[in-house]
Amino acid sequence: MERPIIEMRGIVKRYYIGKPNELEILHGIDLTVRPGEFVAIVGESGSGKSTLMNIIGVLDRPTQGSYVLDGVDVGSAKDGALSAIRNRKIGFVFQTFNLIGRTSALKNVELPMLYAGVPGRQRAARARELLEQVGMSERAGHQPGELSGGQKQRVAIARALANRPALLLADEPTGALDSATSRTVMDIFHQLHRQGMTIVLITHSQQLAEECQRILTLQDGLITSERKGAGCRA
Repeated sequence: MERPIIEMRGIVKRYYIGKPNELEILHGIDLTVRPGEFVAIVGESGSGKSTLMNIIGVLDRPTQGSYVLDGVDVGSAKDGALSAIRNRKIGFVFQTFNLIGRTSALKNVELPMLYAGVPGRQRAARARELLEQVGMSERAGHQPGELSGGQKQRVAIARALANRPALLLADEPTGALDSATSRTVMDIFHQLHRQGMTIVLITHSQQLAEECQRILTLQDGLITSERKGAGCRA
């Protein structure tokens, strides 16, 4: 059996440690995601979704517990190595797109490869290929201000794939989009999943979660249930 992409054991996250207002958000999360899975994590506001997303994405460290990401023990990694782990191992898709303004779609997609030291000609070729994959090749020269919300998100997905990450981490990726555009974005995720991409979708939408293979419910800092989803477009 292939090694997991995500292997978390006993993940606890506390803030204000040792102070009277110490706050524990995650109370001991166990999470395994295997290569090629499409997993949804759902929960209401305040359930700990954002905190868990930050730890999965190596944007924050747990207070205690172990996390191995695609064979790398994140807990023992030095701070300087964490940005390289994020850049190489994880593709992020956020609700707010996080594109660089006054910069073309092509250059936005190239950015993670620039940080990874990929040569310019190779970066541009890969970026064009990814924009074509998400149906945005004709908008390669457009800046974010010239794109609709759905077009921005498609560019963001292309950018997330730039360094061939082991994991695509999507945090409320359709939260700022209308239903028709949300459908387009989810269809792209399904296409990527069919190609073998491992995807973790963090969402409050039960409807979108039902399209994933596995649905985990987060409540009050604990995973309280796990069930199968359809694994395909509803």
